[in-house]
Amino acid sequence: MGGIMPTETAWDIELSELDYGAWRARLEEIGEETGFFEPLGARHHALFDERGDTLLVSFESFAGITALDEKARPIALPVAEAEDWSLLSVVSKNDTWFRDGAVFGFFDQLTDDGFFDDFDRVVFYGAGPCGYAAAAFSVSAPGAVVVAAQPQATLDPRLTNWDERFTEYRRMDFTDRYGYAPDMLDAALRAYVLVDPRETLDAMHAALFHREGVTRLPMPFMGATLQTALIDMELLGPVLRQAADGTLDALSFARMMRARRDYGPYLRRLLARVEADERLELTRLLCANVASRKSAPRFRRRLRALRRIETAEAEAEAGHAAEDAADIGPDGQTAAE
Repeated sequence: MGGIMPTETAWDIELSELDYGAWRARLEEIGEETGFFEPLGARHHALFDERGDTLLVSFESFAGITALDEKARPIALPVAEAEDWSLLSVVSKNDTWFRDGAVFGFFDQLTDDGFFDDFDRVVFYGAGPCGYAAAAFSVSAPGAVVVAAQPQATLDPRLTNWDERFTEYRRMDFTDRYGYAPDMLDAALRAYVLVDPRETLDAMHAALFHREGVTRLPMPFMGATLQTALIDMELLGPVLRQAADGTLDALSFARMMRARRDYGPYLRRLLARVEADERLELTRLLCANVASRKSAPRFRRRLRALRRIETAEAEAEAGHAAEDAADIGPDGQTAAE
């Protein structure tokens, strides 16, 4: 796709430590240089950064951006820069699930204008409430690819009254347009739902996305912050790239997830689980493996403690054996006999 190429300094301005209003004003300046900036009411906006023929549509929140990017830039921007993809960054002030008429109207207009038709490939991405939005609004670009990390399917209490994490948001209307996220995937080329199956509520939402063309990719022992894990392990870019290329599947994802063997939060969750299950030998093997590869004080301490227990048990067993031997006389009879 031809058009404006962002200058080298488009994003080279200070964005961190700004409140939402000042931060959004700075982004408006950037959008005017890179493509466009569209305010969508008081709580949402969209920024377009035009580059290559693949469009990455990312849904993010201001809180998530400031927590995960030290420069307070959109989380998906480094991926777009590295891949030379165009970026449509849709941002909420807080967790809104993007249930706002202004957002609906914006995507309606993009569809009417044929905006998505100008790109060879379109990839929608988001996590949590933003993962819900990535799935829900992908219907505006038939043939798109969707990557959603631990998305909610809906907050409609008639369907998900078992999820009490978001009770204060149940007054939102999830029954009108762009409502039930799994249904909105019917027009997608393919979709991927990333989930930790041990996070019960996230797994229950993921189960609602069960349909043709949707692949669930498990991230066990990764907890409730999968986007953070993907960024920390430097996997967000590879996952989105393979999703766009059509090469992402359970096997390729499992290969990428080998990076978790060096990821501290994963290793600590795994240690907590095997300890809770009282699997001492497995705990020892895990601690020995991690301690041999990493500077991991917790694992080294636990390994030393386990070795002390093993030594004490061995000494006690040897003592019992010696006592038994002492009770047996030269004729093979015990003292009692």
